[in-house]
Amino acid sequence: MKRILILTAAAALIMLSSCELQPEAYFFSDKISSEIGEEVTFFNGSTNATGYEWDFGDGTWSDAYEPIHSFNASGVFTVVLSAYSGNGLVDRTYLDIEVLSPTMLEVEVLEYYDQYPVSGASVILYPTETDWDNETNAIVEGFTNASGKVVFTNLQPRTYYVDVWHETHNNYTLRNEDVWFIRTGQLEKNQLNVFTAWVDYTGTKGTVGRDRKQLLIMKDRSAESTVRK
Repeated sequence: MKRILILTAAAALIMLSSCELQPEAYFFSDKISSEIGEEVTFFNGSTNATGYEWDFGDGTWSDAYEPIHSFNASGVFTVVLSAYSGNGLVDRTYLDIEVLSPTMLEVEVLEYYDQYPVSGASVILYPTETDWDNETNAIVEGFTNASGKVVFTNLQPRTYYVDVWHETHNNYTLRNEDVWFIRTGQLEKNQLNVFTAWVDYTGTKGTVGRDRKQLLIMKDRSAESTVRK
């Protein structure tokens, strides 16, 4: 009888030990929708596991307990957590993360009359018209490429005021004629927005810097008439 009790107890311990080693994978993240390059933190709630493997669905993986990851492309990525026990058992769980493009603005700088692109122009974004006028609180500066374009990323979905300066071109006279020559519309979130920044040829007047006081005003132009379909 004593032997039977010992065997029964041993069997119970083995079964209990086996049950305790069954892993159960579980995790959640601080966000299920992010932008390209934005960090996503994954929190591990697995039990009875001694090892972990994360497959982020973008060709990368990690064996950290609670990794932080950023995605470099847009789309829906299925993140898989594999939780391993000490006796080689595994359990897996899944979570979809939607990755969106950041809010972007492409500014194309064109001369007003002949509509040729202006390369190497400084383009500065300001948050308000007053900031544009006073050259304060600039948000970001970029320079146009050979096609007269510059792209700003990771912007807020709001309106911006665009300052363009080049040694022989700027948009200062145009701004005095119509604020819409420098004002973007409300940017659409997670989209590539496009704005045409028209400029005047100023000859040598622009070489001294951003001097907005010496330009002549031409009255017969409006931003509305230059919108390209």
